[in-house]
Amino acid sequence: MTLEDHAGDVLSKARAGVGVGVEAAAQAAGLAVEAYRVLEETGHADRVEWVRLASVLQVDAAKLERLARGWKPAVVDLSQCREIRQLVSESGRMSVSCYLVWDEVTREAALFDTGFNAEAIASLVASEALQLKHIFITHSHYDHIEALPRLRELFPKVRLHSGSKNAPPEHRNRSNDFIHLGSLRITNRETTGHAEDGVTYVVGNFPEDAPGVAIVGDALFAGSMGGARELLSQARQKVVEQIFSLPEDTIVCPGHGPVTTVATEKANNPFF
Repeated sequence: MTLEDHAGDVLSKARAGVGVGVEAAAQAAGLAVEAYRVLEETGHADRVEWVRLASVLQVDAAKLERLARGWKPAVVDLSQCREIRQLVSESGRMSVSCYLVWDEVTREAALFDTGFNAEAIASLVASEALQLKHIFITHSHYDHIEALPRLRELFPKVRLHSGSKNAPPEHRNRSNDFIHLGSLRITNRETTGHAEDGVTYVVGNFPEDAPGVAIVGDALFAGSMGGARELLSQARQKVVEQIFSLPEDTIVCPGHGPVTTVATEKANNPFF
């Protein structure tokens, strides 16, 4: 799976977040304005002054240059957690991931976000003989909840969980929620910034000492993060406090792009 963001996307998000104009960024990069625009559009340019540019945009220069030179995370083998599946659905040019997690003994299942394709989710639930008990929403941007109405028709008894203040009280996350899915345990951590209702869900107690899983929505991508504009500082702080505080082998499941790990992002994500 390709990265959600190339180096130019990181530059664009960082520049918007710190309020730096194209001209100032181009000057720091040692590029003409049009050449800098190409850098943001493609992630490539010749002879960029990465250290000066990174300083102005408040990102890590070495990690940014490494991303521009083609860095990708090592492939994370989700089969070490046999009870989780990543489902990628598409609409137009956009693709989005949701994740189905279940207990291998009780077959109780939870869905994290919905993507666009309710039927593909329902088919997997049926083929694995699962009981879909919960739907957890990482944030309410349309691509993450588009299939929710149809899924609630197909599974009318499913319990919905959300960080939205506009959700009915019975569907709102509480900070001390501790949801059991058979022997698995699900907790939530607030990761606002990209979205007002951003939540990371942490699933633990997988069999055979498999690492925990953090389903992060758009709070964090492999090598990047969701756009936050004037809330970029808050978004970064939430990632550091709520995601990077997890064990380093924790598998990070983002809403877009490849699966990664806490250790990989600490070492390679230019925003940190």
